Amino acid sequence: MRETMRPMQVTDLDMVMAIEAVAYSHPWTRGNFVDSLAAGNQTWLRLDADGHCIGYCVAMPGFEEMHLLNITVAPHAQRRGHARAMLQAVCQACRAQRHDTLWLEVRQSNDGARQLYGQFGFETVGLRRDYSPAGPGQREDAVVMRLGIPRRPHALV
Repeated sequence: MRETMRPMQVTDLDMVMAIEAVAYSHPWTRGNFVDSLAAGNQTWLRLDADGHCIGYCVAMPGFEEMHLLNITVAPHAQRRGHARAMLQAVCQACRAQRHDTLWLEVRQSNDGARQLYGQFGFETVGLRRDYSPAGPGQREDAVVMRLGIPRRPHALV
């Protein structure tokens, strides 16, 4: 068996929260994930060959666009292509739902993620000042990035 993706469910949140707690200094709350699931956002788990959760992502569809809200790989599984595989899954969902743009914000200090997004084809289009919590009484800017999702031409039948 190899790595797989499947939709996230409320029953998965203990696994998700365990990764969120070790991956971030300011993790999402369980309520953030519950709200995302209840809102009908696109949510996926990345599972390793043994069926253990090693990553997840949450994306919010909009009018002809999608916004990537959270993409996380467990620290022990990083730099092995899992984030790229999840990005590809989000792009496939964009195409299937006819969204032509994928948006995200990333901490300005997250050089690894920004490099991955750039290699994937995202372009930097702006900066959100004081967007992310960074410590007691501190905030960090976030870089706004955009990826155009080309629509595949329909085959004539």
